[in-house]
Amino acid sequence: MRAVVRREKKLVCDEIPELEPAEGQVLVRTLACGICGSDLHALHHMEHMIELSRRAGGLDNGFDPTADTVFGHEFCAEVLDYGPGTSRTLKPGARVVSVPATLNGGGVELLGFSNRLPGGFAERMLLTEAMLLEVPNGLPTDQAALTEPFAVGLHAVAKARMDADSVALVVGCGPVGLAVIAALKAAGHGPVIAADFSPRRRAAAERLGADILVDPAVENAHERWDALGVPRARAAQQMLRMMGGRFGRPVIFECVGAPGVLQGLIEAAPAGAQIVVAGVCMETDRIEPSIAITKEVELTFVFGYTPEEFAQTLRHLAEGVIDVSDLVTGKVGLDGVADAFVALGDPEAHVKILVEPGR
Repeated sequence: MRAVVRREKKLVCDEIPELEPAEGQVLVRTLACGICGSDLHALHHMEHMIELSRRAGGLDNGFDPTADTVFGHEFCAEVLDYGPGTSRTLKPGARVVSVPATLNGGGVELLGFSNRLPGGFAERMLLTEAMLLEVPNGLPTDQAALTEPFAVGLHAVAKARMDADSVALVVGCGPVGLAVIAALKAAGHGPVIAADFSPRRRAAAERLGADILVDPAVENAHERWDALGVPRARAAQQMLRMMGGRFGRPVIFECVGAPGVLQGLIEAAPAGAQIVVAGVCMETDRIEPSIAITKEVELTFVFGYTPEEFAQTLRHLAEGVIDVSDLVTGKVGLDGVADAFVALGDPEAHVKILVEPGR
């Protein structure tokens, strides 16, 4: 079957072996798979990513970052066939999504980061039956494929200590920031400030419910705190409390993942703010803890999602709680994946590109 293979830090279309479902596995046809920011980074820096993951105590299944890899972990697929020991609850033709991990020979393969099993940039994949979720309510395939990235936003918001009056600032409106905005609004939080240099990304943030849009080239988003009832200085906060006033806990979501951003947020954040770090910075960064200590800023680092959050995100999409109907700005077949990686380097060109192997 055909797949897009990362080989020697390049993407090439090639034939790879056909798949045979083992115990508990399901053979599926990939209908659509999103290109993630982690895919873009992994193309050139996979070795460094895996080194950091192993240093963090992450899953080590013998993955060799220098060997052939088929990316793709944001997918919607169609059931084709079952392996032994399966209940066959879903009929062939059913559309499904899944947490991108497959039980394989007693271990776990992270799809998109495996040498043994292909991810969604292949015509077919092997999934674990117990982890399948059928796409409900006639949710279109291209929207169902966004379950995985939007679950990341739901998890980030779940880790935030929001209160009823909290004001949220989302810094960076790429896919992670957009997912955070959607999750905040789905949970009824607001106002939500969205800050990004890209007009296209700010427009996408507005469609997902952001209340205030800020272009950092024109305005410092932190100038909005006081106007929204959140004093920035500790003395002003204490004075307000002494007078019987109240204000919501300020929560900042860092969704950029570039060196220097976290330090800038620590310096600009209101006293007592929580900074939820959802952007994945792959480089060594530097912060000055004394500033965060003096302001009692809380840093919370988040990653991924739980199976329950993944399922809840699918329900949000299917029930229209989160509307992603216009976020997909491009679709390509396998032959167009390499060019799509280049196009995604320009934030004005696209918001999200889906790979459709059957295209």
